[in-house]
Amino acid sequence: MSIVERFCRYAAFNTQSSEESTSYPSTPTQVEFNRRLREELIAIGCQDVYLDEFGILTATIPATAPQVPVIAWLAHVDTSPEVPCVAIKPQVVEDYQGQVLTLPGDPSQKLDPQEFPELKEVIGHTLITTDGTSLLGSDCKAGLTAIVEAAEYLLKHPEIPHGEIRLCFSVDEEVGAGTLHLNPERIGAQVAYTLDGGGVGMIDSETFSADLATVNITGINTHPAHGKGHMVNALKIGADFVARLPKTTLTPETSEGREGFLHPYSLEGTVGYTEIKIILRDFETAALQRYAQLLESIAQTLRAEYPRATISIDVRKQYRNMRDGLVKDPRALEYACQAMTSLGRTPKLTIIRGGTDGSGLTEMGLPTPNLSSAQHNIHSRLEWTSVQEIEETRDLLLALARVWYGHSLPQK
Repeated sequence: MSIVERFCRYAAFNTQSSEESTSYPSTPTQVEFNRRLREELIAIGCQDVYLDEFGILTATIPATAPQVPVIAWLAHVDTSPEVPCVAIKPQVVEDYQGQVLTLPGDPSQKLDPQEFPELKEVIGHTLITTDGTSLLGSDCKAGLTAIVEAAEYLLKHPEIPHGEIRLCFSVDEEVGAGTLHLNPERIGAQVAYTLDGGGVGMIDSETFSADLATVNITGINTHPAHGKGHMVNALKIGADFVARLPKTTLTPETSEGREGFLHPYSLEGTVGYTEIKIILRDFETAALQRYAQLLESIAQTLRAEYPRATISIDVRKQYRNMRDGLVKDPRALEYACQAMTSLGRTPKLTIIRGGTDGSGLTEMGLPTPNLSSAQHNIHSRLEWTSVQEIEETRDLLLALARVWYGHSLPQK
């Protein structure tokens, strides 16, 4: 099938993960998607295709040359829970010429090159957008498509020399649990690459370090007619807590580059109990402790003001900056740069203001930088991808296989 057909088939399958679920993976559709993907991988000739009890799918492209280090390509199959994904209708725009694109499902949603300059860089490309009512899911199904495209090409051309390549398709990455039941031994590679970045030409060598803080507030609920002197409104205390967070610094709205932030993204509750979720992000892991202390100082002040309320903060580790782990095997980055250069492109070592499965895997000892994979406007109704950029991502994977083979040859 064509890249357009493959991507649209993947994108139309709702694999949205859920933060509220207590199961793993958090939604059954992720497992169903990987069941279908398992059959596809078997059909194109992959070996050792295995879907485990956690919904994680792995497979192998057999080596065609001896003594080449094993590498792995990874993508997650779940999509963000931030935007509805009930009926995903990918829209194909051929030979894009820089015009404003009005999305048919919701005409108020427009892709305007003046607002999104990346569109100016894809003139002449075939674009795939949402219809304006849902997520598209190019994060990470564009990368997933590129992996399967590259795998199919290598399996059809056994004359191409390369080492064993492991494929891995994880679940629940978008809710911070992509590596919860995944470890380097399961993958069985010396280095790995996640296909979970924006655009093309970039190699992410650093990610945020991340924690999740949950603020729990217990109040006292009474009938409002008799609330004087008795009621303690947890919802109002929660709103007061959020109001005391930094406003002009340390927020996603006011930070960029290497600047970190505290980001309250959920406040749910009643008079009796309210919960606030706040993500803590910084490229320096030590800064997360300072952010947690800031939250605790706010809680201490509110405890003094509302002595009959109970306010507690639970901070859970999510992932860590991959920077420190990548130095354990410099080849992971060096060979990715060489592969990109071999295609006539100038590699850009970049940082990502987020995390990938590679963050966790690198921390566990498997160096895993992140590669561009044609993602744009992710986690929104204005998400889009470029077919030509998916092709470029596929070609980069093939070049990676060649570079790793080339370095395994005896040096003259």
